[in-house]
Amino acid sequence: MLDIADELHRWAQQGREFAVATVVATHGSSPREPGAALAVDSEGTAIGSVSGGCVEGAVYELCRQALTDGGSVVERFGYSDEDAFAVGLTCGGTLDILVTPVRGDSPARAVLVSALAAAAQGTAAALARITEGPVELVGRALLVRSGGHPDGHLGGSYEGGFGGHPELDRTVAAEARAMLDSGRTGGLVIGADGSRCGQPLTLLVESSVPAPRMIVFGAVDFASSLARVGKFLGHHVTVCDARPVFATEARFPAADEVVVDWPHRYLESVAADLDGRTVLCVLTHDAKFDVPLLELALRLPVAYVGAMGSRRTHLERNARLREVGVTEIELARLRSPIGLDLGARTPEETALSIGAEIVAARRGGTGVSLTGAHTPIHHDGGSGVVGRIGEVA
Repeated sequence: MLDIADELHRWAQQGREFAVATVVATHGSSPREPGAALAVDSEGTAIGSVSGGCVEGAVYELCRQALTDGGSVVERFGYSDEDAFAVGLTCGGTLDILVTPVRGDSPARAVLVSALAAAAQGTAAALARITEGPVELVGRALLVRSGGHPDGHLGGSYEGGFGGHPELDRTVAAEARAMLDSGRTGGLVIGADGSRCGQPLTLLVESSVPAPRMIVFGAVDFASSLARVGKFLGHHVTVCDARPVFATEARFPAADEVVVDWPHRYLESVAADLDGRTVLCVLTHDAKFDVPLLELALRLPVAYVGAMGSRRTHLERNARLREVGVTEIELARLRSPIGLDLGARTPEETALSIGAEIVAARRGGTGVSLTGAHTPIHHDGGSGVVGRIGEVA
């Protein structure tokens, strides 16, 4: 539900009552991932989506019912061979959906509102909710935030709780914080007593983290198009160039920030703030910028490093990088020439090819046409549920 936190936070501030339907697990081919949500307020206004249209009507009615009776429920929707146009997923998969009322008298309202406020304000936080277990626990919630100071036990600080075994809250808080640290949303199976034993409970942990960073080096025309694609894909986009005449906000209105500095010097200054979701795109194709920049970039624990240039430029650049001590293992991380082979010509087409490669790298895609291919459409699908503590699917 944190994917629609901005609007839900406004609803909460206005004192509205609403119900939230959240995808908690998927099986087979399904259009949305765990965490996707649809919400309905007491006036019947709806926001969000759980299936791209397949089951929205039925889920809408479940939300209206939850607002009336005040209870949380988990419902499964799947494909029907008898009638593909019945309520279900014509793509062949199934969705498990948790519907939770957020009324004034809801036990979990306070922690859910806190989670929405954190997500809307861009503060890293993870929300854990019970999706399978004793009926009185389903929908109960616990919230952890980044930077929480451990209190000497497993969980550290947290808000809310499940009202069960005292170890349960602390163990879930610790597991949720570990998932938050890596920005993961997914399932967790844990014993009701907080151990690997006992009656199992299934939970959904939703992580809300600041947008991943995309740093585009080189204030060229391709960078302007790539900044727009980066924003569309949900990145916080920085454009960096050492030339102040080119690195201006007017030329890059889609960028969150435009920095005038030597690329390698800027990258060094922010290196400690980058993480495994960061994307670095080097569009300068000028050795005096590229070599010192890539020498550093290829040694950082980031998700993607790509560099623009012809195949000849790529070979010459690699030779220079080897001369300054870049290893073959480090060079193997470099995506160059940058982007997928789309036959791109214009800056917009080139930016699309780079964005497509970034998505493929993140999701494990092959980049080949799906027509006639025998590869999965959703590479990181599955139930999103772990087998036991610490075993993430």
